[in-house]
Amino acid sequence: MPYEFLSPEWIDAARAIRDELGDPGTPPVAMVMNLIVTDVPFGASPLHAHLDTTVGVLALDEGHHASPDIIITVDWATAKALLIDGKPQAAMSAFMAGKVRVEGDMSKLVAMQNQPIDERSVSVVDRLRAITN
Repeated sequence: MPYEFLSPEWIDAARAIRDELGDPGTPPVAMVMNLIVTDVPFGASPLHAHLDTTVGVLALDEGHHASPDIIITVDWATAKALLIDGKPQAAMSAFMAGKVRVEGDMSKLVAMQNQPIDERSVSVVDRLRAITN
């Protein structure tokens, strides 16, 4: 059953996918990123989440990490276009329009973006698309 992107139900389903697939190995870039997602069409806005690769796997969860390397503020539609719809041009357009704000160590973000996409990542994104409304 599809869920609204980043809703509590979606996060639970995404967590189940991560748990099912197991450990993908050590991420190539150690980074903690706090996310502030604005204009969320459900629940409280903004939504706070964090991505942490310093634990040996890529972990995305609710709430903010106490010591992030980088903080990204992005609107919900742009986050969905980038992460689920696979439209990096949407993020670039939003960045140029001032809809995406980045604070902190940009070198880690650039390093993460420059990593080659592996087969497992494609599988994860396909599965996330399948659970997304």
